[in-house]
Amino acid sequence: MTGTVTHDPPPGTGGRQGGPLIVTEDAELLDDLLRLCAAAGATPEVHHGVPERRGIWEAAPLVLVGDDAARRVRGAARRRGVVLVGRDQDDSGVWRRAVEIGADHVLVLPDGEQWLVDRIADVAEGIGRPALTVGVIGGRGGAGASTLSCALAVTAAREGLRTLLVDADPLGGGLDVLLGGETAEGLRWPAFAASRGRVGGGALEESLPELHSLRVLSWDRGDCVAVPAQAVRAVLAAARRRGGAVVVDLPRRVDEGVAEALAQIDVGLLVVPAELRAVAAATRVASAVGMVLRDLRVAVRGPYAPGLDDREVARLLGLPLVGEVPVESGLRRPGEGRTPPGGSARGPLARFCTAFWERALIEAGAA
Repeated sequence: MTGTVTHDPPPGTGGRQGGPLIVTEDAELLDDLLRLCAAAGATPEVHHGVPERRGIWEAAPLVLVGDDAARRVRGAARRRGVVLVGRDQDDSGVWRRAVEIGADHVLVLPDGEQWLVDRIADVAEGIGRPALTVGVIGGRGGAGASTLSCALAVTAAREGLRTLLVDADPLGGGLDVLLGGETAEGLRWPAFAASRGRVGGGALEESLPELHSLRVLSWDRGDCVAVPAQAVRAVLAAARRRGGAVVVDLPRRVDEGVAEALAQIDVGLLVVPAELRAVAAATRVASAVGMVLRDLRVAVRGPYAPGLDDREVARLLGLPLVGEVPVESGLRRPGEGRTPPGGSARGPLARFCTAFWERALIEAGAA
């Protein structure tokens, strides 16, 4: 096989970066790489050596060099995003050849297929900064974590952020109900129970109900009360790849699925009513959550028991204080056409959430 085979990218890709550059003359390896590109939804460009046309090598978002072609690309300009792909597990010389061409990674098939599919898919989706992901958990039952989760998501969407609200508590009654969208069309958690490996971020977003300018992943009214940890990992990873903001309403127990969610959360908010029993309960929750989530902060909700204020609650818990979560009257109840939590931009809850996002985005370097 000689010459160059170019696979033109499909029209209408918008902001997508395009597919990787493949450099190989190994027909069997090429078949495998084309198969993996197809699985990742990417359309590659294939050459047998360094492309003659200027700029192709430098501009490709990812370069996959077959081990057979390492010698032919040795003189190419050094760049990031080069992967040397081989088949021989016992060939120690592959590492030397990787250094010679400045490869970032060495990959041996078939063991590295899933990693490579994920990397190619990242390229195809045009991955930028991942979503700022906030988890909200109640220090005790009825603390108001679901209300704050909805308010944070509604506020983020109003501020122009691409926003996904994730209901990770199957026994919480459904955040779609709290937002008045229990009959809205779109997929719920049980539809993703069989998800393994990678879920497409764009496909996930488009499949979910849209309520108040944000996407919501909640539970249906069926008997499913859990999804496998692998599905939680895949779905949240897809949500984060889309950028913007992801808000996760968490249950107070930490099982395998919740641990997967916690592992992908940037900031956790522990909502604690200002009463001694709630503080005692929240201490146990914080201990369990803190084993996985490093950045856990406390948001205190009044009214205050004698001798307590928000700073004292934070001190007792040994956590940084976010502030006092204000009480807002007139929130939506099922069947009523009222404003959802945070829906009134001038309301105290929305102002609290706006201030939180401003600080969090600055801290994350996204402002």
